[in-house]
Formats: sequence, structure tokens, C-alpha cells
Amino acid sequence: MENRTFAASGSGTSATATASSTAPAPVAVPEQGRGAPRTPGRALGARRRRPAVLAMAVALIAAGGLGGAVLYNSTGQRITVLALARDVPWGQALTEGDLVTVRIASDPALKPLDAADRAKAIGMRATTDLHRGGLLTRSDLAQSLVLNPGQLLVGVAARRTQLPATRLQPGLPVIVVYTSDGGRSETLAATVFNAGRVDADGSQVFDVVVNEADAARLAGWVATGRIQVVLAPR
Repeated sequence: MENRTFAASGSGTSATATASSTAPAPVAVPEQGRGAPRTPGRALGARRRRPAVLAMAVALIAAGGLGGAVLYNSTGQRITVLALARDVPWGQALTEGDLVTVRIASDPALKPLDAADRAKAIGMRATTDLHRGGLLTRSDLAQSLVLNPGQLLVGVAARRTQLPATRLQPGLPVIVVYTSDGGRSETLAATVFNAGRVDADGSQVFDVVVNEADAARLAGWVATGRIQVVLAPR
């Protein structure tokens, strides 16, 4: 280090000034714990937003449940009606086992029979092919059979040996089997519409319903007498 002495201007004394030519300039040191502020990371932001998102989801679920309840109530009261427990073919009389009761929302567009009409429906005949699970309406039933468009009645006379042992009754499905002179057999499905009295020798006349296109063919078979009446599965 070099020390120099200079004469002070306008005085007889001298002032000693010590200059340090090699001393480094002072450096400002930040205080402990006062560093530059840092921006929170994405993970911290996500954690802060998550409660708000969850609260919004809960609110939406609650609103959806309330809307569903309002819609349910707006459809009206639920009523108990009659439905089909199994298939019922045209013309067959309904039995206790054919019917079940179900609860549905009241709708003016639907007019099923009330469950209170169950006893009245039993014994009535199906005016069309009824299918399992369908609602039963008043138009589906009739006290007696009615012909649908495109159907005709054909009278069949048969001897005791040409008939099944089971008594024929309205609504019973049968198959008429015709055997030609050459031994060739043909069949035709029909439904008993009405059954006459059984004569003393066991012969019987009954009416069957067939499609209009098959009526003439069946009548020709009956005229030959070479027919056999077979019960069809219900």
C-alpha cells in the first residue's frame, strides 16, 4: 500500500490522506430472507382451484337431481293397470295366468284397463294377437270372436275319427290336414270360431277362421271328406 502526504492549500499544516488505490468497491449484500419474490408454481394454483371445481360439481349434481324430481312429479301420479304375462293368440279366452298388474305414469295418450277390471277381463277373447309385456286395452277384448279384415269363415264337417279327443271351442287353434288321392298331404292353420253340438255318432260341424286367400282351398278339402283336424300349440 502507498501512502502519500500533501500540503493543504492556504495553511501551514499538512494533512495526511491515505488513499488505497487497490481497495475494492463496496458490494451491497441483500439481507437474509429478503430475496426476490417467486411466482407460485402450477401445482399450487391447481390445488387452490380444486375446491372451487369440486363445489361447482356438487352444485350441478344437486341441480340435476332437483330437475329430475320436478320432471318425475310433472308426469303425474302412477297408476296400476293390466298387462300381458304371456302371448295370447287371436280368439283365445284370457285366463288368470295371462294377466299381471303393473304401475305406470298416468298418460292421456295411453288407455290401458285398470287393475280393478281384472275380473271382467278374464274369460273375454282376444280380438288380435296379444304379446307378452304389452298393456291391455279395451279394444283388445271382446265377449265373442270377431272377424278381422281379410278373414273368412269356413264350415267344417268331420266325423269322430277325424277330430281330436279334446273338445273344440272358440279360439282354439287347429291345423286341417288334407290327404290327396296320391297320398300327398297339405296343411292349413285355422282358428275355431264356433263349435256346434256333437252328434250321437261323434260327428261335429264347426266354423273356422282362415285368411281370405285360403278359404276356397279349405272348402274344397272339406268337400272330399279326406281331412283330419289336429290341435295346434297355443
